[in-house]
Amino acid sequence: MKNFPGTPGTIIGLSLRVSQFSFAAASIASMSTSVGFTNYTSFCYLIASMGLLVFWSLGLACLDTYSLARKTVLHNPLLICLFVVGDWFTATLSLAAASSSAGISVLFDRDLGYCKQMECWKYQISIVFAFMSWILTQISSLIMFWLLATV
Repeated sequence: MKNFPGTPGTIIGLSLRVSQFSFAAASIASMSTSVGFTNYTSFCYLIASMGLLVFWSLGLACLDTYSLARKTVLHNPLLICLFVVGDWFTATLSLAAASSSAGISVLFDRDLGYCKQMECWKYQISIVFAFMSWILTQISSLIMFWLLATV
C-alpha cells in the first residue's frame, strides 16, 4: 500500500486536519460574533456545517496524533472507507454551506445595499474561512480516495 502525503498517521495528515479544524473554528467564531446572523438560514447552515467539520477534523487529528505517538500508519481498509465517506460528506456539506452563504452575502452587499446597516464584513470573513476549510477538506478527501484505490 502506498503512503501518500497526507494519509492518516503522518505529520502532513495531522497538519491538514489541524488546518481544517482551525479554519472551520475561525469561521464559526467570526459568524457567531456578528449581530443578527440567526435571522438568515444560510448563515445558520454555515455554522452547523462548520460545527460538524470541527468535530470531524478534531477527531481525526486526535487519531493522527495517536498514530504518530505509536509510530504506525493507519491503513486499515475499513477505516479508510470510513474516512473517505466522512471526508466526502463533510466536503460536500461545507461547500454547499459556504456557497449559499456567499450568495446571500453578495445579495446583501451588491443588490440590496444592506451592508451599510449590517456587519457584512464579519459574514464575508466567515465565508472566506469556510471556503479555506472546504479546500483543505477536499484535498484530504482526494487523498483518502487515492489511498482507498490502493487498498
